[in-house]
Amino acid sequence: MDTTFKGVVARLSDTDLPRIGYGIGVGEDEVHAFLDVETAGGGYDDEGRPKILFEPAKFYAHLSGDARAQAVAAGLAAPKWGDIPYGAQSSQYPKLIKAIAIDETAALKSASWGIGQVLGENFGAAGYDSVQTMVADMVNGGEAAQLQAAVNFIKANGLDDELRNHQWAAFARGYNGAGYAKNAYDTKLAARFKWWQGKPDTPWTPQARPSTTVYALTWGSSDIPKETRYFTFDHQSDAVARLAIAVLALDQAPANAAYASLSRLPDSVYPDGMPLVAWTKTSDERPTDEGSAEIPA
Repeated sequence: MDTTFKGVVARLSDTDLPRIGYGIGVGEDEVHAFLDVETAGGGYDDEGRPKILFEPAKFYAHLSGDARAQAVAAGLAAPKWGDIPYGAQSSQYPKLIKAIAIDETAALKSASWGIGQVLGENFGAAGYDSVQTMVADMVNGGEAAQLQAAVNFIKANGLDDELRNHQWAAFARGYNGAGYAKNAYDTKLAARFKWWQGKPDTPWTPQARPSTTVYALTWGSSDIPKETRYFTFDHQSDAVARLAIAVLALDQAPANAAYASLSRLPDSVYPDGMPLVAWTKTSDERPTDEGSAEIPA
């Protein structure tokens, strides 16, 4: 990995906020409030790198054995939050680079990244297949990619409803943890939302509904790596058959270790989908979801 962490420095555009907010059913006022309270003045540090905060307690948790001992001896890891002070912003990347020399994946998972400060260990919820892919997008995707990752995280953790319904305390608790009230995150969110409501919105129109409905089929197990395929029901039969074969392979997986979901992609939202069918294998029987449409087979 390129440890300069320097790539494209692209600030948010006026239309990025309504466009990204639309994906979870909120307007730019809610996104503005989130950015004002939950971010630290933009996605980059003074050297044009994604803004980060290195978490020694997380690094400790992601290591074991000799690697953990080496990190503790270097002052990079500790078992409890607060045992090692965060230090100045200028010290974050030097610590991260030293941590990478011990274990790259553990180090990247132990820093929070970009405009939304999404912790690396949450790469899946942020919409990425690996923490390395997430970090690459933080570096090269601009602040729009950083904000999209934060919004993906919000949706994956079921906080989009709270944001849509302006349940500020519930949202702040979910995003910041139980100590949110100490920093008055909820009242700050409410105040900033009210302030932005008094400002004119950016003109922006969603893309028209696609003429062809697109579906996403995701499956995986302890033996089958997570994979997603996009298709329409008017695909050739062999394409649907290949998808069905992959899903049927879940029957060979151990109990409680397999999953699959079928989602329809809504207006101009890609690749986030709305669940239509979802099941979990809990026994040796074929998983079912009574009352839902069946996967083509």
